[in-house]
Amino acid sequence: MNSIELKPKSVFDHFARINAIPRPSKREEKMIAYLKEWGESHGLDTRVDKVGNVIIRKPATPGYEDRKTVILQSHFDMVCDKLVDVEFDFDRDAIQTYVDGEWLKARGTTLGADDGIGVAIELAILEADDICHGPLECVFTRDEETQLTGASGMEADFMTGDYLINLDSEDEGQIFVSCAGGRTTTATFALTREEAPADYFFMEISVKGLVGGHSGDDIEKKRANAIKLLARFLYQERQLCPLLLASFNSGRMHNAIPRDGKVVFAVPQQEKETLRIHWNIFTSQVEDEFHVSDQAMVFNMESTDRQAVIAQSVGDHIIRALQGIDNGVFTMCQDEALSWMVETSSNVASVVTEDEKMTIVASQRSNVMSNLDNQCNTVKAVFELAGAEVVQNDGYPAWKMNPNSRLTAIVSDTYEELFGHRPEVKGIHAGLECGLFSERYPHLDMVSFGPTLRYVHTPDERLLIPTVDMVWRHLIEILKRL
Repeated sequence: MNSIELKPKSVFDHFARINAIPRPSKREEKMIAYLKEWGESHGLDTRVDKVGNVIIRKPATPGYEDRKTVILQSHFDMVCDKLVDVEFDFDRDAIQTYVDGEWLKARGTTLGADDGIGVAIELAILEADDICHGPLECVFTRDEETQLTGASGMEADFMTGDYLINLDSEDEGQIFVSCAGGRTTTATFALTREEAPADYFFMEISVKGLVGGHSGDDIEKKRANAIKLLARFLYQERQLCPLLLASFNSGRMHNAIPRDGKVVFAVPQQEKETLRIHWNIFTSQVEDEFHVSDQAMVFNMESTDRQAVIAQSVGDHIIRALQGIDNGVFTMCQDEALSWMVETSSNVASVVTEDEKMTIVASQRSNVMSNLDNQCNTVKAVFELAGAEVVQNDGYPAWKMNPNSRLTAIVSDTYEELFGHRPEVKGIHAGLECGLFSERYPHLDMVSFGPTLRYVHTPDERLLIPTVDMVWRHLIEILKRL
């Protein structure tokens, strides 16, 4: 990318270097090595903990030695998603970025600004010799996008600061002071394969071009879920004629709304034309239903080769489960001040079919932990009734707002002085590592903010370039003031 057009130049230079390093969640070894070598080569105290988090410490500038230590924190893994017709290896290839007006985008893949831009800001702060600040701890965590194993596995003495600024939020001008907790449900169906009757006709249905998005930030936007759309059609048709399921594949990440998917199934030969008519009617109705949120959806139906099918009883249970499982917003926050915010939600994130099993992943979120338990149990019960083996992870806790936060006051005041208006101080339905930090380091005073990103966790991810400079200026002023 042409960093000359982008400012602060140092931030975008670092971002370009970061995007040349493969860093899929759980496979971030090259990024860990890069950060370690970078910190040591700059003569800074650098440490890697047992799970792969990196901390780089920078002493206070002269005259600021008596200040409390400030922690800047970002995660360095990224969601790896691409357009279905793009050839790209996230374990080897560099992200290809380009400027489109005021936006920075990637060619056919996720951009990695979530949260590579936060990492770049921290490195630029560490490298700068013209910024006034107290003692700094720049913390870089791994595996935030899948299981938060970096934050959850962090040793209790890894960070020693008093204030923590998380740089993993996506709306400039908004200061986040709380977040939802979350958990992932994985249902596995054991499959028995058999031959379809000789007079059965095999068909493949698919959908692509959905907007998708982050299953926390975007769950209330009524965006279509590819899994739920395909399951709706299957459930509708299996009530009208015999239908044998062969495979169902959709979605990639537990924290993204699936944008595409395909299903292979078989029906009696005499039903195929009726099915085509029903498909055309169904897709037309769905396009109308989502005409605001998803304007580029593409549906397809075609014949395909014969193959072994899933035993009908199991296939029927899978279709019923996918039709019945909660998806989307469950409840909104009851507090009047937060009535605009989602409290509890669920997202059916992925379905993967193999020869002997089908695995379905769904993620649940809530700011109220008792309701998170309830939503998780609701999803689990549906899968259990369908005969699946169900496992739920421990998840991560909600981050509760500190009403007496000195950091929030300083962050808000400095923002108003710089930009002439107060920032929004709010909670977020997505998960942040601050929830885990609040358990491990209960003394920490924390906020989260960052430049504006859109369509994160999708190949349409984009970064609003002018907001990076705004966050940079704001952060420098905060460090000077704290």
